[in-house]
Amino acid sequence: MNPPSFAGLCKQFVNQTWSKICKFFDFFGMAAKARAGKLESTIEQCRNEGKWQKSIELAEELRQSSPNHEALSSFLIGEGKLESFLETNPPIESNFSRAKTGLADSKRLLTSVCGDEGRKAGLALDSHLLLAKLYYACGDFDNSLDHFKLSEIDNLKHEIVLSSRTLRILAESYAAKGLCLEAKNPKGTSKFKTAELEGEMVACFERAADIGLLYLQGQENTTNMGAILETALQRSPIVLIKTGNLQGAIERYRSMLTAVETKATTNLRLTLARQLAEVLLRGVSGTVYTPPTNNNRLNSSNQTKKLWMPRRYSTRNQFTPKNQHEETLLLLLIAEALANRDAVLSQSPEFRVARVHALGNATAVYDLLTLATVRWNQMPFLHDTFEKALKFAFNEQHVWRQYALSLISLARHAQALNALKESSKLSPGDTIQLLMSAKLCYEHLGLVHEGLQFSSEALRKETKGMRSRAQLYVGIGLQKIAETTSLKSESDNYKKQALDAFEKAVQLDQNDHLNEYYLALQHALNYNISEAMMHIKMALTLRAEHPHSLHLFALLLTANHRPNEALTIIEDALDEFPDNLNLMHARAYLELNLKGAESSLNTLQKMIMVWKELYESQTQTMNGSGYDTHDDRHSETKSIVQFQSSQISDKDSNSVHPASLAASRVEHALSEAASSLSSFCPRPGPPNAWTIQLQIWLLLADVYLASDLPMEAEHCVQEATLINPLSHYVMYMRGKLHVHLSQWLEAKQCFLNAVSANPRHPEGLRALGEAHYLLGEPRLAEKYLKDAAKLDPGCPNIWFTLGKVMESLEDFTASSDCMSTAIQLEPSFPVLSFNSLNSAFD
Repeated sequence: MNPPSFAGLCKQFVNQTWSKICKFFDFFGMAAKARAGKLESTIEQCRNEGKWQKSIELAEELRQSSPNHEALSSFLIGEGKLESFLETNPPIESNFSRAKTGLADSKRLLTSVCGDEGRKAGLALDSHLLLAKLYYACGDFDNSLDHFKLSEIDNLKHEIVLSSRTLRILAESYAAKGLCLEAKNPKGTSKFKTAELEGEMVACFERAADIGLLYLQGQENTTNMGAILETALQRSPIVLIKTGNLQGAIERYRSMLTAVETKATTNLRLTLARQLAEVLLRGVSGTVYTPPTNNNRLNSSNQTKKLWMPRRYSTRNQFTPKNQHEETLLLLLIAEALANRDAVLSQSPEFRVARVHALGNATAVYDLLTLATVRWNQMPFLHDTFEKALKFAFNEQHVWRQYALSLISLARHAQALNALKESSKLSPGDTIQLLMSAKLCYEHLGLVHEGLQFSSEALRKETKGMRSRAQLYVGIGLQKIAETTSLKSESDNYKKQALDAFEKAVQLDQNDHLNEYYLALQHALNYNISEAMMHIKMALTLRAEHPHSLHLFALLLTANHRPNEALTIIEDALDEFPDNLNLMHARAYLELNLKGAESSLNTLQKMIMVWKELYESQTQTMNGSGYDTHDDRHSETKSIVQFQSSQISDKDSNSVHPASLAASRVEHALSEAASSLSSFCPRPGPPNAWTIQLQIWLLLADVYLASDLPMEAEHCVQEATLINPLSHYVMYMRGKLHVHLSQWLEAKQCFLNAVSANPRHPEGLRALGEAHYLLGEPRLAEKYLKDAAKLDPGCPNIWFTLGKVMESLEDFTASSDCMSTAIQLEPSFPVLSFNSLNSAFD
């Protein structure tokens, strides 16, 4: 074998060396490719997690290590700068000028990828979409829409499976396109063009919402969806409402609410639930309401065809509302649960912004809950809701006030007053709450002096808006104190102050019918009939359909000896207010005097029917507080029989004038009722309803006595006794029954029991004095009649009976004076006392 030549050896060496060099470079290329692939994977992860600064750094590294990835690097750096800028500068009008300079580099980089090189790398579509988003952030809507058109976004097939980042880009692109179309919205175009634009805009928002929810469902740890996407998710139904497609908006709300919830959509779900509840409350009536249908099966079948749809909850064990009421309350309950879950309990200053935001969401839900529950008579539920709210909103005046109003609706007036006090502490300059407190004291609690304090405080603080009403409430307090003051000099002083307060209220607001009404009432209580008549006519001029003014006008007519005109006024008023028991009460008395007992009995029968309609359901409906005090059949036209504040509660009236009562008399009065108490059980329901029925029974007994039917009258008194055996009204009427039967000893004892239970009952004192007179006890008769005259100096019957007593005592001068006073008072005395008029606050 010949040895190889030198040339052959050289050639062999070169070949072997070149082979090694090639293998080395092949290995280096594979390593470079592997390194580039790992870098791209890391960048993609950073993009999905929103770590834009890290993404930019890695993209720079990719550019240096792989020059053939120049287009991809430019795209990634441009994207990172765009998203990083928008995180701190959301795309709103105030940031448009800042975005034009801050996004210059991003625009340059993304624009460079829109050409042929970008198309070869498969980046042109994403670049156009991000540029459209960039121009939208700069307020350049025309260029933004141009890039949407160049991207051919609407030609994408829904069957393509997209990455998480691409889903977000696509969702934000549709959102930005819809916002651009909404911002441009040209005016003066044809209806066809407008409808076409609106349809395209709605389609963009709906696609953005669906794709955005699908993207968020794939992000377990994402809590921030971004300003553009969040705006689009909320705009979709709102735009439908603006275009007049209310049902479409409702269905869009329902569609988004049935999507599977994620951390990022928690706050959005609260907003959507609240907005849909508001739409159902304010924009939908029961006649056009369409309940939700179960479309999940259809959606699940379409899921295979359209992969860009969000996942929805399963239909198994799912509650579906059947009416507007159910759906509204369900939405508000969901919103309330979400609001309570996000409540910030810490009072530290660093949590102030979060606390205010959470409270704003909760307050909006509570306000809607108030509208819904009041409309559908769910006051106990509303009360429980506000009780829970106070656990984290105890420093919020609005919540305290709403809580107080819910307590008032449940007739928990003492608790409501305490809640209003707390609310006033948080808002000391708010005079409305002081006036509400005063009204509670006057109307329900019998705390006249406290009510006057609240009214006076409101008058001191108020400089313009409610000053007239504050002045009026001061006058009401003075008027009530005058009625309950035993000393005549003090009573006259309070009456004068009340009259001055009402006159000042009229001067402050001459167009307020209540000012004129109370000024007329005060003149009537002072028996200045002509002045009272002038002011009540003015009150009726200001508000002709005011039942209290009509009632007072009728009584003033009877004081002018015009009972037929008074009856006509009452009957006309009842045509307008057919369920006003005060007016029916006055009508019964007028008919008894003018037409006889039969007409009066017909009116009383109607009163019983009205009582059943208004209150019978309340007396049968129990709740956690003992009774349900609210009924959805109540309206402003309905009223109740009310009496003097000192006479409403027999228990309270025992302490009005304790010095005038002997302990033995009170004990004797209670022992007289002991037999009735043995079988007495408080009736279920609001006490006020039973008090009204008690007065109807006693009025019916009066009519039967006038018809000489004592047995029927006794049955009526017995019915009243079963309601409240300790009522001084019941004792007084039982005494009248004994007088009718000439049983004077028994009558005296009944009248004694009545004045023992309420020493400020002038009719009881007069009747007791008359009984003593007929039993030959003139000195005791004189004492009780003088007490009655102090309480009601304008009653001619009291002075006439006192004149007869003084005559029997041979004090003829005093007797003459009393008779003369009775003759002077008789022409101006109404068929019913002016004190029988109830308080009016509207």
